[in-house]
Amino acid sequence: MHPVSRPPIGVLALQGAFAAHQQRLAELDVASIQVRRPADLDGLHGLVMPGGESTTMSMLLTSSELFDPIAERIHDGLAVLGTCAGMILLAREVLDGRTDQRCLGAIDLVVRRNGYGRQLDSFECDLALRSGTPDEPPFRGVFIRAPKVEAWGAGVEVLAEHEGVPVLARQRRITVASFHPELTRDARVHAEFVHHLEMESS
Repeated sequence: MHPVSRPPIGVLALQGAFAAHQQRLAELDVASIQVRRPADLDGLHGLVMPGGESTTMSMLLTSSELFDPIAERIHDGLAVLGTCAGMILLAREVLDGRTDQRCLGAIDLVVRRNGYGRQLDSFECDLALRSGTPDEPPFRGVFIRAPKVEAWGAGVEVLAEHEGVPVLARQRRITVASFHPELTRDARVHAEFVHHLEMESS
């Protein structure tokens, strides 16, 4: 019996480490395509919104005419993984952002842009993933100009914390991370996103 063939997961390829996200998905035998224009959203199984510079990404989403189609597909149930700048774009409210910065309001989070500091304040730390087993090793989180969660709604499931603050969270089909899971060789965050996507789709 042959395994069920799934549509690809799209990876927003306007800025950031989108190729690294595609590599993590490839390690899980998950097909992916780069998303640069509205037509690339057709038939996707899910979408990854990578890190980068959130205000620039907001403008690129608008200039590429992708912002509204992505918003519509999220409203229709598209599963999304947003990392770093992707978290900012998916949040309900952004603090310390530009006045013209747009966000999708897809997850009930208030996040502070560069809440963990600027480039020189980048750091790594071990994170306990709540989706894992007690004997699993920690996940090495890479934080680069990372957003910090200031508030979250009752419907948000916290999947990992750093010093009591959520850094990996999920609400329905939207998963977000303050850190860059694509910058390690550990694909567990991507695997959990794909697993949850499959469970929701079954």
